[in-house]
Amino acid sequence: MTNPPNILLIYTGGTIGMVKDYKTNALKAFDFSQIVDNIPELQQLNCHIKSISFKEPIDSSNMNTKYYVDIVELIEKNYTKFDGFVILTGSDTMSYVSSAVSFMLKNLKKPIIFTGSQLPIGDLRTDAKENLITSIQIAASQEDGKPLLAEVCLYFEYKLYRANRTTKISAEQFEAFTSMNYPPLAESGVHLSFNKHLIHQPKNKHDELIVRKQLANDIVILKLFPGIRKEVVQSILEIPNLKGVVLETYGSGNAPTSKSFIKLLEDAIDKGIKIVNVTQCAGGSVIQGHYETSVALNKIGVINGKDITTEAAIAKLMHLLNKNLTALDFKFLFEKSMRGEITEVE
Repeated sequence: MTNPPNILLIYTGGTIGMVKDYKTNALKAFDFSQIVDNIPELQQLNCHIKSISFKEPIDSSNMNTKYYVDIVELIEKNYTKFDGFVILTGSDTMSYVSSAVSFMLKNLKKPIIFTGSQLPIGDLRTDAKENLITSIQIAASQEDGKPLLAEVCLYFEYKLYRANRTTKISAEQFEAFTSMNYPPLAESGVHLSFNKHLIHQPKNKHDELIVRKQLANDIVILKLFPGIRKEVVQSILEIPNLKGVVLETYGSGNAPTSKSFIKLLEDAIDKGIKIVNVTQCAGGSVIQGHYETSVALNKIGVINGKDITTEAAIAKLMHLLNKNLTALDFKFLFEKSMRGEITEVE
């Protein structure tokens, strides 16, 4: 009989870690070191749980690349001691954070589950307990003595998603996240059901974990809208030391065809700035060159983001921009799936 899996809970901050002081009605930080005492249902899970908390909890709005590295270093330091990891963060930037972490870890063979909540863990109608309990159960799920999952995921309101496929869609509903272009990896109802055919399977089972901590943040999101002025586009593309742009276009990757707009993009690309074409639509894919309004983008070397989310595009840029790649290699790597973030047509 195998030993129960060891799960490490990492609390970085966010709504899930708050409880109400009923004497003052103020919210205070939850003590995760006493998690099993406070949530006795966890005793029904066949696993050992330990927790680490950031000394100062970080609100999701204050998340940045420094904290991405802090999270990854905690995973790296404890990787051999634990069979799975549950990361608690604020939901507002969870898709950005979890997408970045997916690119920072290569040859991952254990589950890393991000979760949080819309209401504090001490609230009467909270979603925190279900999200937390099921995330731990998922992280502890094994088959033939090995973790069932080997990728970075996000669990929220009965659904487990590949993290770098997610977007937050609601500030009020418990079902706060969606993954428009990739189905859930698991769904929680009366039973916890895994869609095993959708789960990433490590190709090289003996390769050791590689941790990438160098991230570029000299990047920007440029969202197009009808009537956007040339001066606005120009001022963004001329930001000093700018390295990458996520260009949010219309529909299947369409943009204005005016010569002045295309020239601005072309000049930026000639200066070495990487421009990635991502659709503004919640679902679907960029099909660059499909319509006349994106043919010019193809010609000048805009990178085809295909069905990547804006959050994952930002994370992938952060990851690849520090690799000193040629323009051709950069385009090749960005347009192929590295962590399951893009659908590759066979």
